[in-house]
Amino acid sequence: MTNDDRKGEAQGPARGGRFAGWPSRWKIHGLRSSCVGYLLGMALAAPVLAERADRDRPVHLEADRATVQDANKLATFTGNVVLTQGTLVIRADKMTVKEDANGFQHATAFGNLATFRQKRDGKDEYVEGWSERMEYDGKADKVQLFKKARLRRGQDEVHGDYISYDAVNEFFQVNGSGETSTQTHSEGRVRAVIQPKKKPDAESR
Repeated sequence: MTNDDRKGEAQGPARGGRFAGWPSRWKIHGLRSSCVGYLLGMALAAPVLAERADRDRPVHLEADRATVQDANKLATFTGNVVLTQGTLVIRADKMTVKEDANGFQHATAFGNLATFRQKRDGKDEYVEGWSERMEYDGKADKVQLFKKARLRRGQDEVHGDYISYDAVNEFFQVNGSGETSTQTHSEGRVRAVIQPKKKPDAESR
């Protein structure tokens, strides 16, 4: 056992774009074939809606490199990071993942730009988002986008410095200025593009 193992930290080499070499206490399991991934095998909160079964799925993470602080239930992933939970996919250059006392996962993603994509409840349509920093709350099934934030749902799109998306209730909030700023910036405005609904063929004639 190395010094890192005794400290509850581990670093592993990239293998096929995924991470290998985890301390056993964090319930890390390999994926089939040469693709080794990271599985947080905890059951999350029960879904409120049928499509929100995403919240009841395990969280999978892939990256080029990772460091785990097992004692604190904290992991840092760098290089082509991909978090997947059901239909939810978050991609970033760097991501930290923290497990709270109740076993829920909280991730902070950084990138140029970090992205997320998730299927809407009961519809063959996806919600997509982009930002420099992204925070995912596995307990609330909520994604927050900070800096250069953009959210797209179907053909509709909003831009702002901060966007909060509640996947359970399909509700989003947009702010034009940064969430920590105390100054008013004339350029910090919300922009939205809302496409008109398509008319039935009978009405369009």
